[in-house]
Amino acid sequence: MELTDYKKQGPRYLNRDLSWVEFNRRVLMEAKDVTTPLLERAKFLSIVSSNLDEFMSVRVAGIQDQIRAGYSKKDFSGYTPDGLYKRLISRVSAMVSEQYRTFRDILRQLAKENIVFLDYAELNGVQRKSMETYYHDIVFPVLTPMAVDQSRPFPLVHNGFVYLAVVLMRDNGTVQENDAEDQEPYFAIVQIPSNLSRIIPLPHNSNSKKQSFILIEELIRHHIQTLFSGYIPLAVHEFRLTRNADLALDEEGAEDLLEEIEKELRKRRWGAPVRLEIEEGFHPYALEVLQEEFEVQDAVFEIDGPLDLGFLGKLPGAVKGYSRLRYPQIDPVYPWEFVDNEDFFDVLKQRDVLVYHPYESFDAVTDFIVQASEDPAVMAIKMTLYRVSGNSPLIQALAKAAESGKQVTVVVELKARFDEERNIAWARKLEKAGCHVVYGLIGLKTHAKVLLVIRQEGRELKRYVHMGTGNYNDTTARLYTDIGLFSTNPAIGEDASQLFNLITGYSDADQWQAITVAPTGMKDRLFSLIQREAEHAAAGRPAKIIAKMNSLSNQEMIDELYMASGAGVDIELVVRGVCCLRPGVEGLSERIKVRSIVDRFLEHSRIYYFENGGNPEVWLSSADWMTRNLTRRLEIMCPVTSASNREALEQIIKLTLADNVKAKKLLPNGKYEPIRSSEPALRSQFEALNIIAWKPVEAPIPASFPKLS
Repeated sequence: MELTDYKKQGPRYLNRDLSWVEFNRRVLMEAKDVTTPLLERAKFLSIVSSNLDEFMSVRVAGIQDQIRAGYSKKDFSGYTPDGLYKRLISRVSAMVSEQYRTFRDILRQLAKENIVFLDYAELNGVQRKSMETYYHDIVFPVLTPMAVDQSRPFPLVHNGFVYLAVVLMRDNGTVQENDAEDQEPYFAIVQIPSNLSRIIPLPHNSNSKKQSFILIEELIRHHIQTLFSGYIPLAVHEFRLTRNADLALDEEGAEDLLEEIEKELRKRRWGAPVRLEIEEGFHPYALEVLQEEFEVQDAVFEIDGPLDLGFLGKLPGAVKGYSRLRYPQIDPVYPWEFVDNEDFFDVLKQRDVLVYHPYESFDAVTDFIVQASEDPAVMAIKMTLYRVSGNSPLIQALAKAAESGKQVTVVVELKARFDEERNIAWARKLEKAGCHVVYGLIGLKTHAKVLLVIRQEGRELKRYVHMGTGNYNDTTARLYTDIGLFSTNPAIGEDASQLFNLITGYSDADQWQAITVAPTGMKDRLFSLIQREAEHAAAGRPAKIIAKMNSLSNQEMIDELYMASGAGVDIELVVRGVCCLRPGVEGLSERIKVRSIVDRFLEHSRIYYFENGGNPEVWLSSADWMTRNLTRRLEIMCPVTSASNREALEQIIKLTLADNVKAKKLLPNGKYEPIRSSEPALRSQFEALNIIAWKPVEAPIPASFPKLS
C-alpha cells in the first residue's frame, strides 16, 4: 500500500522531545492527584525532578550542540534544532512552575497532617540548640567556602549539586547604610554537602504528634557568617548547574574501554553548562557573575522554592508512621512453580516458567543463579549486566561460581548512562574473582537481558536460559513491571549460546532458530510480522497488533504501523513514555489507539502480540521501538512458546488495555486525556495480583478479566 499525502492532517509525526515533556507531565499529574497517598505524591514530585535533570543533561544538551555547530536541518517531525529548543524551554518552564505550585500544595497538605518543614526563625529553643550542635559538630567541618577574585579563579561547579552564592562586603567596623553601594562586592560559593541528608529531623515534645524538619541549606544559610569572618553577607541564595552529561567515546581508538570511560566520566564534571537554576530573588550581582562564568543566557530558571526537589524521594523514609499516607505494602510472592520444588533445574525440565515482577519476587532469579553457582554439575554461567543494584547478590554468586572453577562469562555494559561508575566497580570485582569480563561490541550498547546456564546431565549438556524485559537489578525489580522467562527450549538455548559467541568472539551470527537480535535482524523481523498482519486483514482473517513498550520513535516503524492501519489491522499500543506516532488520524491511523499508564510502578515490560490469523504469537523483548534500540544496541526478542505462558501474557495485556483509572489516551495533537469509560473502575497495577493468583493452569481465569478482542 502506497503512503499518500497527509499534509491536510498536519505533520505525520509527533516530536520525540516534546512527547517526552508530555510524559513527564503525566508523572507530575500523579503528584497532583489527590487520590494518590500524600507521601507518594511527594515521591512522584521528586521523580519529575530527576527525569528533568536527565532530559536537560542529555537531550537538551544535544540540541544545544547542534545549534552551536550551525546545524539547521529539520528533523522528521518538522523541527529545526533552534525552533525545537525554544519550544522546549517554554514547555519546561511552564512545567517547572506547575511543579512548584504542586510542591507548595503538598507542603500545605503535609502541615495538616502535622508534618512540617520549618525556616530557622520558626524553631523553638530546644530545636535551635539541637541545630546549633548539629551544625557545629557535623555540618561546619565539611563545608568549604570558595572565594572568587583575581587570585582565585572560579572553582569547579559540579553537575546537579546545590550551591549557595554568597555576596559579601568587608566589615570595617563602621558599617553605614549605603556602604554596600559604595564598595565593590565580594563573591563566594558554598557547596551543600551531598553526603549529608538534605532533610534534617527536628526534636519534638514526646507528647506532640508533630514531625518537623529543616533543610540543610536553611541551616547553613543561617550560619553563613561562620564561614566568612571579617565580612558581612549581603545576600545568600541557592543555585544549581546542569551540565552536558553525555559521553563522547572513541571506542575503536580506545585500547582499554574501561579506562577510556573512566576518563570520560572525569570530563563529565566539566561538561558544557546546559541549565542554570536560581532561587527566586537571586542577587543581580551574583547572577551576573554566574552567567558570565557559565555562558548561560536563555536557560536560566528562577525557582520559587528549594532547588532540586529530588530530596522529596527521601521524605517517606524520614517520616515515621503514617501508613495511610503511603501505598499499601505489596510483598512479592515467590513464583508458585518453585515453591513446592526448590530445585530449579528439576522444575525447568518439566516446563518453562514466566515470572511477572514486581508481583512475583525477583528472588527467584537470584536463587537460580545461586543454585547454579553451587551445583557441581553446572559447567558454565554466561550473563549480561546492564544496570545492577548497589549491593547485588548476583555479583556475589557469579564471583563464587568463578572461584569454584566454573566458567563464568559476564558481559558488563560500561556505557549504561549514569551507571558507568558502578558498572566499572563491578567489572573489576568480577575480574578479580576470575570471571571472564567482556565489555560488549564496539559501537553497540549491550542492552539484552540474558542468562545462560550450561549443566552436565549424564552424557549431555543441557542449556537453561533466562531472558527478561528488565535489568538484573533486585532493587528496581520491586519498582518496575517486567517479565522474565525461564526456558529449556532447545532452540532458545542454542540461540543464547550463539548470542554470547557473537559478543565474546568472532562468530558471525545471522541465523537464529527462535530469537531475533538487533541490530542485525530485529527491525526487519518486526516489519515482516506487521506486514503479515496486513496480509491477514486483506484476506479477511483475524488481524490485530498489541504492543507494549516504553517508547516509540523510529520513523520507519511508525510508517509500517500506518500502513497496517490502512490495510485494516486494529492496533493497540501501550507506550509509557515517548510516542512519535499520531493516532486516530483519518486516512492515516484511524485504527491505531495509543495509551500510557503512569502509576505506582514504572511500566517497563516490552510485550508484542500478533493475532496471526487466529494463531497468536507473543514475544518478549529488551527493545523499545526506538532507532537506538533497533540500530545501535544489542537487543533480543524472544518468542513465548508455551501455551500456558502465552495465555498468562494475554491476560496481562487484557488487564493493561482495560485500565480506566490510570490510563491516558494519546490524542492526534500529542496531548493526553483520561480514558472515560462506563465500565467499573479498573486499575491494572492493583488488579495484577489476580493474574498471579490465576497463573497455575489448573485455576480458572477470573470472570472479571476483560476479553482481548
